[in-house]
Amino acid sequence: MSPTPSAQHSAGQVLPFRQSLLAMLGVCFVTMMVALDQTVVGTALPTVVAELKGFEYYAWVATAYLLTSVITVPIFGRLGDFYGRKPFVIAAIVIFTAASVLCGAANSMLFLVVARALQGIGGGMLVGTAFACIPELFPDSHVRLRWQIMLSSAFGIANAVGPSLGGFLTGAYGWRSVFYVNLPVGLLSLWFVVRHLPHLRSGEHGKAGLDWPGALLIAIALGGLQMLVEWLPTDGFTPTVVALGVVSVAALIGLLWWEPRCSHPILPFEMFRNRSLAALFVLSLFAGFTMFGILFYAPLLLQGGFGLAPQEAGLLITPMVVCITVGSIVNGRIVTRIPNPNVMLYGGFLLMALACAGVVTTHRGTPHGLVAGYMLLAGLGLGFVMPNLTVFAQETAGRAHLGIATALLQSVRMIGGMLGTALVGTLVKHSYTSHVTATLEAGGGKQWAAELTDPQILVNTASQHDFLTRLAHMGQDGAPLIESARQALVAAIHNGQMIAMAVALVGLWYVRRVPPIRLSRGAKPVAPVGE
Repeated sequence: MSPTPSAQHSAGQVLPFRQSLLAMLGVCFVTMMVALDQTVVGTALPTVVAELKGFEYYAWVATAYLLTSVITVPIFGRLGDFYGRKPFVIAAIVIFTAASVLCGAANSMLFLVVARALQGIGGGMLVGTAFACIPELFPDSHVRLRWQIMLSSAFGIANAVGPSLGGFLTGAYGWRSVFYVNLPVGLLSLWFVVRHLPHLRSGEHGKAGLDWPGALLIAIALGGLQMLVEWLPTDGFTPTVVALGVVSVAALIGLLWWEPRCSHPILPFEMFRNRSLAALFVLSLFAGFTMFGILFYAPLLLQGGFGLAPQEAGLLITPMVVCITVGSIVNGRIVTRIPNPNVMLYGGFLLMALACAGVVTTHRGTPHGLVAGYMLLAGLGLGFVMPNLTVFAQETAGRAHLGIATALLQSVRMIGGMLGTALVGTLVKHSYTSHVTATLEAGGGKQWAAELTDPQILVNTASQHDFLTRLAHMGQDGAPLIESARQALVAAIHNGQMIAMAVALVGLWYVRRVPPIRLSRGAKPVAPVGE
């Protein structure tokens, strides 16, 4: 039985405290499930490939998930605006959990890729709907920021323990357990959501028809962009890559033409004419670019460039993921007490830029405490930026576009992350390869180029030992070659981090485009629908 409006705890939240807590626990378990899956799978992938073979599908295990999730986030964000979010959250948990079981049961890499694509549909549905439940539970943005700390904590905990948990499960129980662990978490989140998350639905849309052409055009445009970002750095401008770009642009043009003519568009373009929302979407792109630029390449710098063990590197990266939560908590205490909440965005982007600058200056002799300090700055900066972008967008969009605005913010951040990993990765790879090749040619070691131009040899101790042993049998010392490759990798990642720093600085400058945001007090809650 759904609670009635008379049971409201205050004007700022729909449910009494206990029910709000239980509903938020359900959303937190959903968040943890998605975040855990993204962090534990990467640790298990080398073991997966060793058993199932099919190395050509290695990248597609991640790409298939990203591809389907990027497409489904905005679609189900909009459907949640029309029909309420609870049914989609429940369906998403079921799809995600069932797909996780299929991933664990995979007997080939192709089967795993297909199961990951299905899992991405569930993950995109969850991101597109679950995050938008928060402003409906807590219409008062001041109250919402306090409760949102739970969500940030769940996200931070999952990211902090994910890599270690993935390594432990893979070593102790095999790689399949990495996927099966989603089963108990999924069942637990399903119980909380079914029992305690109210079915909130705005009556202003009525029974809206689904904008199938708009959904198809979004899928083609975003899907083409995702594959373009994946293939362009490795394949260059091949006919396939050029065709993908043309199809993606054509779909985008078709979307721009169709949506204004649709009675219930899945992507209401009036949102982009809103100066505040448009600026927040751009800032979300910059934040995603910088975050993934640090998150993906700082571990490679520490392990491949400085020769640290994975456990040591993990400890140095941990302050970043933990301080996203700390930053969110500090932000929640400050942002409601200052006249201009936009100041927190300036602080967040400045901290991220300083973190990137710090990474650029690191070398093998840099004290580990200082490296952890740079990661701490990055985490605090993200904790100041990400919650505020979400809350500011929800405040600006209004009730009618709440879900699609929240979902688009997440989608744009994911696109920024894709661009960040692709562009920084391209620069790192080109810089590293050219430096190693030039060094080997100058020293007469050109025959080792194929092995040393792959930086994995600097991370994989077994491959490195095998390489040094082979050279020793030939009467040569391979240690100077490995050291030269490490120096090349450090210089290459420094170049890549300068790009991430530049994007953070552009974000800092762009914050001025966001008109002053006023956080609402005592907004009128939406009454739950009887179930």
